[in-house]
Amino acid sequence: MNPFEYARPAGVDEAIGLFKANSRYIAGGTNLLDLMKENVTRPEQLIDITRLPLKDMEETEDGGLRIGALVSNSDLAWDERIEQRYPLLSKAILAGASPQLRNMATTGGNLLQRTRCYYFYDAGTPCNKREPGSGCPARDGLNRIHAILGHSAQCIAVHPSDMCVALAALGATVIVKGRQGERRITFADFHRLPGSAPELDNTMADGELITAIELPAENYATHYAYLKIRDRASYAFALVSVAAALELDGGVIRSVRVALGGVAHKPWRSPEAEALLVGKPADKAAFAELADALLAGASGFKDNEFKIELARRAIVRALSDAVEGAA
Repeated sequence: MNPFEYARPAGVDEAIGLFKANSRYIAGGTNLLDLMKENVTRPEQLIDITRLPLKDMEETEDGGLRIGALVSNSDLAWDERIEQRYPLLSKAILAGASPQLRNMATTGGNLLQRTRCYYFYDAGTPCNKREPGSGCPARDGLNRIHAILGHSAQCIAVHPSDMCVALAALGATVIVKGRQGERRITFADFHRLPGSAPELDNTMADGELITAIELPAENYATHYAYLKIRDRASYAFALVSVAAALELDGGVIRSVRVALGGVAHKPWRSPEAEALLVGKPADKAAFAELADALLAGASGFKDNEFKIELARRAIVRALSDAVEGAA
């Protein structure tokens, strides 16, 4: 690990003021420290934000919930308000990582974790995401876990978070603050597709800090499912995951949300595809129609073409489970 400066501010504005070129904020450190050990990233300054007052959860005026960026993944998953009002989020968090990691990891940090692409972590190989312009060996190499949607000629990496898939389905908002003040970013606009700049994972400006995440009042607490398909039963990243939520009027779909994980550079959701199902019976034929719409344009590589059919089946199953109730 390379030498670096260390600072521990007591306030948000102080933390933002300390930020300079090649600084990183650190809280749980469950991903950043790995990246530093592997020489994937070499910050010259770490700004320890663990003492900042960002550990509370509070009601919002519109009936939603505001979650401080330093709430741990464990505390969030087991919070009574989350379990009762946003059970889809609780279930997704508990499907990820290990209890020890969830105890350390923070809500804000979860949004910023980086891809688990083998080539990204191997500093001895080219990688456009780690070193722009160097190439993407994953396209013709080991690509079983890689993207089938939204990839580019520059990068085929996927976003690894389970929590973010649920937040995408729920329509969360990310609150960030920088030297220019505070701003709100809808979850759909927070993470980026790789395009020609795969080194950029999100739309935050340099030096901005996540301070909170807001959940809307609409919670989909009756008909929901989080389905994660992985190579082993625990502590593995998703090959494909599905956050599914429905509002039903009898057996008819009033609204539907589906977000996919493990298939793209960001949680994958299409409100246009979801709208196709409004007013239709909540059955497998409708769910298959949504799966086809969500996966339109999907394309695989040497090892991961199986994920297209896997995702199609997972979408139908997750929505079928959601109709039956909590799953």
